[in-house]
Amino acid sequence: MAVFAISDLHLPGGDTKPMDVFGEHWKDHFEKISADWNDRVTARDIVLLPGDLSWAMSLEDAKPDLQAVGALPGRKIILRGNHDFWWSGIGRVRAALPEGMYAIQNDCVALDDYVFCGTRGWTLPGEQTTEDDQRIYRRELLRMDMALSQAQRRAEGRPIIAMMHYPPLTDACRDTEWVALLKQYGVRDLVYGHLHGAALRSAFRGLYEGIRFHQASCDGLGFKLYRLPED
Repeated sequence: MAVFAISDLHLPGGDTKPMDVFGEHWKDHFEKISADWNDRVTARDIVLLPGDLSWAMSLEDAKPDLQAVGALPGRKIILRGNHDFWWSGIGRVRAALPEGMYAIQNDCVALDDYVFCGTRGWTLPGEQTTEDDQRIYRRELLRMDMALSQAQRRAEGRPIIAMMHYPPLTDACRDTEWVALLKQYGVRDLVYGHLHGAALRSAFRGLYEGIRFHQASCDGLGFKLYRLPED
C-alpha cells in the first residue's frame, strides 16, 4: 500500500471553467492528472487531496467532480480548501461522497497502517495581519489540536499523517506555532497545498523538527501525483 498526494485540482463544479486562463500548462490538467493516477495508483493505495477540489458553489454542483475523483483508483481522503465553497456541513459532505472517499474536518480517519487528520489552516501571521485573520488563525490552531488529539488516541503506534490546505511554514519562516503543535503530537508527515505559480518558490519541502513536509499543489507537481516516501 502506498500513500500519494495531490492538491488544488480546481475542477469546474458543473460549469465550464477552463483553467488554462492561469497559464497554458493548465490546459486539460485533469486529464493529465487522471492518466498519471490510473497508471500508478492501485485499489489499496491512499490518495490525499488537501483542499480546493472544486470551484462549485453548492454541494449539488460539486457532485460530478466528487464522482470523477471517486471513479479513479484507490481510497481518497479530502480536506476543505479556501475555494471549496460547496463544502457545507460535514455530515452532508460525507453523505455525498462516493464509496472509498473520506472527508476529514478537524478530526481523523484510520486506514490500515496510518492515521490521517487535519484542518484547513490559515494565512501565517505577518505585518499585514488583521484582527479577523488572527481570530481565524487561532481557531484553526485549536481545531488542529483537536484533530491531533483524536489521532493520537487512535494511533496505537501507527504513524500520524496530517493534512492542511494552507502552508504551516515557509522556507523563510519555519518556527511557527503549527510546527510546534505537529512536533508535540509526534506527526510524521504533513501534506499541504494552496500555493501556485511564483508562490511555490516560498514553499518548504523536506525534513524539519522531525516532520516531513510535502507540498502537493498539482501545478507544482507537473499534474502528477506525489508519492510520500516510506520509512
